Amino acid sequence: MDPVDLSQALIRCPSVTPADGGALDVLEAALRKLGFTCRRLPFEETGFARVDNLYARLGDAAPNFCFAGHTDVVPVGDPDGWSVDPFAAAIKGDRLYGRGAADMKTAIAAFVAAVERFLADRKRGGFKGSISLLITGDEEADAVNGTVKMLRWLKDNGEALDDCLVGEPTNSRRVGDVIKIGRRGSLTAALTVHGAQGHSAYAHLADNPIPRLMRMLGSIVDKPLDKRGKHFPPSDVIVTTIDVGNKVSNLIPSRAEARINIRFNDAHTGSGLEKMMRQRFDKVGGKYDLTVKVSGEAFLTPVGPLAELVANAVEKVAGARPEFNTAGGTSDARFIKDHCPVVEFGMTNETAHKADENSRLADIRMLADIYRAVLDGYFAAPG
Repeated sequence: MDPVDLSQALIRCPSVTPADGGALDVLEAALRKLGFTCRRLPFEETGFARVDNLYARLGDAAPNFCFAGHTDVVPVGDPDGWSVDPFAAAIKGDRLYGRGAADMKTAIAAFVAAVERFLADRKRGGFKGSISLLITGDEEADAVNGTVKMLRWLKDNGEALDDCLVGEPTNSRRVGDVIKIGRRGSLTAALTVHGAQGHSAYAHLADNPIPRLMRMLGSIVDKPLDKRGKHFPPSDVIVTTIDVGNKVSNLIPSRAEARINIRFNDAHTGSGLEKMMRQRFDKVGGKYDLTVKVSGEAFLTPVGPLAELVANAVEKVAGARPEFNTAGGTSDARFIKDHCPVVEFGMTNETAHKADENSRLADIRMLADIYRAVLDGYFAAPG
């Protein structure tokens, strides 16, 4: 199986979250040919779209090596920014173009191709253990009806994962750069500062909330939260928007709003950061509302057998030792880490979510070779 062919078949499915677009059908058909038992796991919850997911397993013995990923993709965005049809899976020169070509349909295809080759060489002796895939259609959006509920279903049905490799695009320049062994946490806050509306010529009769909002924001952005950790970059406090909605030049508004995103390392927790913000905002004074959502806590998987296994496979195939780090946004590894050791390794991420998203054909095939080397190392003992 050429992973490029399967990548094209997956990209041609317009699986923008929460739509599946036939992507799981394509994947399930490929896995059933290899002997996998496939379970479709649709989940829904009030207020969120229904999402289809797939758990596939080959074998019933331990250890269970799991590959996790997602077939859903982000929207195309401005179609005029694309030089190709985002869902045509066009090959131009040495690259495959399309939504999901980097994040992360190519990684899924590479893993399936790796399993096929692994099984072909083990046909006579087999292998001791199981291989599974945990594939969601709800990673790029709310992540409510995907991996979290799948993991709960696995536990309720006696399915255990022993180790997990997430196929997110981790590399910045070339396949083989980076293995992610954790992620920073992500906190989003909405701050509303209240005042009293009035005429700007009679400011003493009004209460302008904007200066207080500015002081509150300054209290959390003027000084760094921390320094770089061993595997983590410094935490970042980013003000993403400030909104007053005032189009009149001589009117003092009654409220001012801001949105804040904090990407934090393992020196903090979401609840600790919320407490810090409230303490600093209280010192500024005045009436305000603060709502906080933590989409994931910071976590680190200490470098151990799984990380070393993947690093050895990368070095064997790509010819260079990858770096261990935790840079980037959140991923579903934040949920899996509570069930088993997890690391992330996949394609390059330079075009992920961009117009003309693409990957080199050679990189897709190299990734399949790396995943094959991971399987060889994991199941090194004769079956």
